[in-house]
Amino acid sequence: MAEDRRTRRSRRALAAALVELVLERGFTALTVEDITERADVARATFYAHFRDKEDLFARVTSDLLAELGERLAPAVADSAVGFTGKPVLEMLRHAREERDLYRIVLRGEGDGKPLQMFVDACARATAGEFRARAERNAVQPRIDPELLARVWVGEQVAVLRWWVEQDTPALPAEEVVRMLLDLAMHGRYWASGFDTPN
Repeated sequence: MAEDRRTRRSRRALAAALVELVLERGFTALTVEDITERADVARATFYAHFRDKEDLFARVTSDLLAELGERLAPAVADSAVGFTGKPVLEMLRHAREERDLYRIVLRGEGDGKPLQMFVDACARATAGEFRARAERNAVQPRIDPELLARVWVGEQVAVLRWWVEQDTPALPAEEVVRMLLDLAMHGRYWASGFDTPN
């Protein structure tokens, strides 16, 4: 029990040190020694849990995705019929709480691998939900769910990155979600100010 607590504490300290240092110096410039020194954790402890700094970053990203998945589950369930915006709002709230970690992932630090993990996981979950929603509502998607999910997630990631990079977000999360819902329902043509052609 004490060992588990110590392990969790060490992992949390290493994750926090990674995030702080990447924001300060960038991932490429970091060494394992920099991370362990900042975390006040022995190098042997680091290597007992991680192969290298890339492995640490991948684990931190996996943990972020697992936490996000748990947070999104109730919002996705509430969106069974159609687009409610609740999952996007929950993701923005999570990003606000974990802003620094989202910033380094979404910037593509670590040769873009954590960003790819994030996008792939979100796209898989989204495609699955799009398929399930179509089935539940007995509709046939007009665009392949995989492609549709990639488009949707690409937009969300672009908006999310823009949103977390601002010291004070220009728009509150609820307003961002309202606009994204309008875009999803009416399309880009309408969002640009044009009337839908007959």
